[in-house]
Amino acid sequence: MKNNVLIATALHEHARIYIFNSTEMVEKARTLHGLWPTSCAALGRTLSVTALMGLMQKDENETVTVTINGGGPIGTILCVGRSNGEVKGFCGDPFIYETYENTHKLAVGKAVGTGGYLKVTKNLKLKQNYTSQVDLQSGEIGDDFAYYFSVSEQIPSIVSVGVLVDTDSSVKAAGAMIIELLPNHEEADVTYLENLKLKPISSVFSEDPDIYRYLNELFSDAQILEERYVHYHCDCSRERFMRNLLTLPGSDLKDLAEEGKVEIKCEFCDKAYNFDENDLRTIMSYANKR
Repeated sequence: MKNNVLIATALHEHARIYIFNSTEMVEKARTLHGLWPTSCAALGRTLSVTALMGLMQKDENETVTVTINGGGPIGTILCVGRSNGEVKGFCGDPFIYETYENTHKLAVGKAVGTGGYLKVTKNLKLKQNYTSQVDLQSGEIGDDFAYYFSVSEQIPSIVSVGVLVDTDSSVKAAGAMIIELLPNHEEADVTYLENLKLKPISSVFSEDPDIYRYLNELFSDAQILEERYVHYHCDCSRERFMRNLLTLPGSDLKDLAEEGKVEIKCEFCDKAYNFDENDLRTIMSYANKR
């Protein structure tokens, strides 16, 4: 259940809900990248919402790439979600642990900053790519995504996202929920959502990981449309990095070959790929035939 997403309607089919217990997915990202708590919360929140946005795409293998850079010490956060439920991501500085003095909560907003943007690029395969960018509102991720949906997609939305980090730095609970008002919504639906008293979703799942129960607590008329499985998956390969090396100028390939070897590390999973002199000269021979 901890990597499942429920997609449902409620409020007499005037709202669509995506609800996700992302605990296991965020914990995998933490272990892959060696994330410290604040970096884990920032990347985990972004990964969780990006995963839901990937599921919103209609066609197979369409992707959504989310880039956040607010000028804060964490640098760039980049996540990719696919329509098949795969998601991956990284952040510039995985080693941030900072809290707010007054609340002692993880200082995600300070780590991300607000002097920048949230950019969404949808790879629609045979169709033209769609890119939209908004200014960051708080750097806390949830507010910024809600602003994106309202401004860029013209969809009034509530975005609830959170990561609860345990005392041993592991992910105790994580989750995300997006509530979208559909075009046929009425004023009563707006009022209902305004009166919802949402608790931090990571705290909800820490107490009870049952996404069905939480959905029914919020909406008594909820109707489940489908249930999807989401997981962290990096599709890097030695062949993919070889193709990337082929795009380098011949002079650069020659310099690398003379050095004797090169190591390339995947930013999404930290796996290292090594290419020796023979590999590089083989790549050079293919490059010369272009």
